[in-house]
Amino acid sequence: MTDTEKRNLVAQWAFDTRPVLLRFHLWLEDVEVERAQSEPVSAFSFTPRGIARCLAMTSAATALGTRLFGDYGGGAGKDKSTYNQVKKGADAISAYVMSEGLWHLTRTLPENHAIMVSLGEGLMPKAGETPEMGANPLLGFGRVYARPEVARLVDRAVRRLLNDPSHSFVDFYAWLQKRGITVWGAAVDTLENTSRFAEGKPTGPMAVFHLFDSPLTMSRPYESYMGSLTVPRAVAQSAERASVLLDYRTPRRQVVEAIEATYPGIRRENVHVWTLRGKSRVARLGKLWEEWKSLGVDLVEDGWKAPSGVEVFTDSGTYAPTFLVGSWKDAEGATHVFLTDGYAATAEAVQAASLSEVLDVETTMAPFSPSFELPCDAEGRIMQLDPAAPDFGRKLAEVFGGRELEVGKVESYAEAIREAESSNMPLGRRVLRAADFLPEKSWRVLASTGYMCDDPYTGSPGVTKVRDGVYRVTTRLATHNASAEIAFTFRLMEPLEQARHVFSPLLVRFMSGVDHTQRPVKISDSGRIRNELQTMFSQALEHDREKIRVHFDRVDEKVVPRHKQEAVRRVLEWYKANHPVWFSWLELG
Repeated sequence: MTDTEKRNLVAQWAFDTRPVLLRFHLWLEDVEVERAQSEPVSAFSFTPRGIARCLAMTSAATALGTRLFGDYGGGAGKDKSTYNQVKKGADAISAYVMSEGLWHLTRTLPENHAIMVSLGEGLMPKAGETPEMGANPLLGFGRVYARPEVARLVDRAVRRLLNDPSHSFVDFYAWLQKRGITVWGAAVDTLENTSRFAEGKPTGPMAVFHLFDSPLTMSRPYESYMGSLTVPRAVAQSAERASVLLDYRTPRRQVVEAIEATYPGIRRENVHVWTLRGKSRVARLGKLWEEWKSLGVDLVEDGWKAPSGVEVFTDSGTYAPTFLVGSWKDAEGATHVFLTDGYAATAEAVQAASLSEVLDVETTMAPFSPSFELPCDAEGRIMQLDPAAPDFGRKLAEVFGGRELEVGKVESYAEAIREAESSNMPLGRRVLRAADFLPEKSWRVLASTGYMCDDPYTGSPGVTKVRDGVYRVTTRLATHNASAEIAFTFRLMEPLEQARHVFSPLLVRFMSGVDHTQRPVKISDSGRIRNELQTMFSQALEHDREKIRVHFDRVDEKVVPRHKQEAVRRVLEWYKANHPVWFSWLELG
């Protein structure tokens, strides 16, 4: 590429992504694009070029802002409470930056289009975590980004979907079509591998955003677990030719046989199976581990080196390994196959499954409950039971091996199934695929990933410092038949400490002691604080038409300490009293 071509490339990217660059006060110094095909990803995407590029830029800004200002490594060696607050602080930064990027990029959406978050990640505590480790800041269900008039219309429709039991997703989707409004659904994890980020691990943390060409069929916020098996598409096709049903519920011996039929002569120790590992997962995955081990395959452990030469990890991160699923030959010419198995949180599972539209893989899933008591096969059977059936308790006890269950336990499982049903989760099927979460048979997805730290599965580097105030950030855009790794070199347009304010939520700054009464107030503060409340205090909000009522009594002190809650209340009271017109939407419970 000549100097002129390089300058033109950077200039075009800067022009296309100017809403995001301007919002975060970033100067674009360089762009390096490595494509898997000759044409740009935007030529294959369902979105306009500017939107696709702005999504990549938003992912990059999220990765950069979180890595620089999210207290990376701040939880290492700390007590559980401090560690938890570090994680929540990082989640708050990542969710805020991505939300701000989405808000600004959607100013350029076609007039009748909107982006709506259908699945978010962060409400539920993970394995081995205490309850207060859930309820993290996140971009959750129903967050709408569009031009103001369209956003208000879609917001009202979402509120009806949430609050009117007689109004189903089918009604919601029909209303959108009748009004000629196109809603693109999103599955979002603004900070994948939060624990590794808090501990300062060198690999793993990333921002993941999947945009679909229609809203997902969810009708309310939902987060649980999904069993998930991802194999190379060639293996699935080989099984199909042999009339073998290969999906998440297939005995793993048959999966291995399908692999051997696809890759004749492959040695079983060269079949690498990635699952989550750790003591907290023995109850759910121990039986699966033993099944794989008995077949002589390689059950991937921490420290196993991917073809990139970087060691993988198995304590978290179920999304990224999907990019390695497939086959390759080593230096001696021996064939290796990599696949993933086990489970993931709902948003991550659907994100990974939707990569079936992007990569040469096949993913099948099974819904699980939020508990961690039983092996995967039992969990899958539980979620297919009818909680309203008179013999529900007996059937549940049978899954538990016939032992008598406490009434509370029976009710908790019944509630888990009812919650899934009310959220419009597709239950009652043998397995689920990504298409089961979309209203149309034909669907498209655009996946955007921003790497905060190195990724062993693709070999993509994390945020790296080039020199003072200048950073290189790698992102990945992928859609059907197209993908590209894009490296941006940014220069911060302010000193580091001033740039911190650009990437930090106002409420976080006020909670940390910044005097809100001495700061110049802008009309944009109203929108920013409304956005931040929905990101950081979603469980405390009551939506009443255009108003939002904040109930601090719904916030667990272990999630947000009392003194921080009081600080936020004082801030909101001050804004409400001193700027009543701008904050007419705000009420305090």
